[in-house]
Amino acid sequence: MDKVILLRYGELFLKGRNRSYFEGVLARNIKAALAPFSCTFTRTQNRYYVENYSFADEFAIIERLKKVFGLHSLSVAVKLPTAFEEIYAAAIDCAPSVPGTFRVNVKRADKKLSMNSMQIAVETGARILRAKPYLTVDLHDPEYVVNVDIRENGHTYIFGETVACAGGMPVGTAGKGMLLLSGGFDSPVAGWRMAKRGMKIFAVHYHSYPHTSLQAKEKVVDLAKKLTPWCGGITLYVVPFTHIQEEIHRRCNANFMITVMRRVMVRIAEKLAEKEGCGCLITGESLGQVASQTMESITSTEDAVRALPVFRPLIAMDKTEIMEQAERIDTYEISKQPFEDCCTVFLPRDPVIHPKLEEARAEEEKLQEEEALIAEAIAGAEVLELKEE
Repeated sequence: MDKVILLRYGELFLKGRNRSYFEGVLARNIKAALAPFSCTFTRTQNRYYVENYSFADEFAIIERLKKVFGLHSLSVAVKLPTAFEEIYAAAIDCAPSVPGTFRVNVKRADKKLSMNSMQIAVETGARILRAKPYLTVDLHDPEYVVNVDIRENGHTYIFGETVACAGGMPVGTAGKGMLLLSGGFDSPVAGWRMAKRGMKIFAVHYHSYPHTSLQAKEKVVDLAKKLTPWCGGITLYVVPFTHIQEEIHRRCNANFMITVMRRVMVRIAEKLAEKEGCGCLITGESLGQVASQTMESITSTEDAVRALPVFRPLIAMDKTEIMEQAERIDTYEISKQPFEDCCTVFLPRDPVIHPKLEEARAEEEKLQEEEALIAEAIAGAEVLELKEE
């Protein structure tokens, strides 16, 4: 008997004739996650298997696979030749060694066998009860399930626990998106949610040194690194924003500081998105959460984007939901660090909450040589290629 890890995908079953494309991308992403380990990855009959791995690596392999979007669940199983006596013996070993309830589930893809699924399940359960009389059968709500998966390839896989994975769609099947990444709770969660739908994530962060500290920049780099196991690596642009903010502060109405700043931010993000072949911008905006996220503020920001759509996956989520998601993806502790980003620089006392579009445009026009300022910022951007460590 050999130990293997069975991998299952979910939504891909809904795909039609192009399902093979999605399966191919998923397989590529699985191989990338397994790259640090000595193991074998195989695909047969819509099943994925990880084999020939060291037991010492099993936990680490599982933790990586749990973060591969497109995988629905996995199980550690024993693999053995399809022979009834061997199946019964392995099922007994798999059954719990403490009192409790159990059920046997059998899937029989090999139709050449002399017994059907129900007959195999009954006989397997009877063998388990004789070997472990402290167990009892519960077909409806058992504490433990012994799964017997008999495949057409002459092998049977027996396992107990099923481990939930990330679900969603394989990263790379839904195009590319440019994430406006700050040091808060929201934008990392927004990027994660879009990656879950199959989008390859690029990111841009605006840094206002010396008005903000170098720790603020490192905080965002750390957040991006937290996303890399899910996203398959991220290209992060760290754009110097100090000169632009100073010019906005000097030339524009103070109450429109945030409005104009965000308009310039999305202009820069769009240019970087076009450079990387991204088809959209992604923000962490949630309707009504702060002054810059009222309907009017969002409209005035999006007005500055010339060609690309802006995706806002958190738009109807409240702060509690976002922070709970941040905890689940392990960005919460970094996001709560006190280092401030450029959005806190030159904050007006009374920011415009419901800016009229005409007024927002007029204030931005006061920013002389805006295109030159944007070009300067992009030219000075630091580009970081972040990979899973």
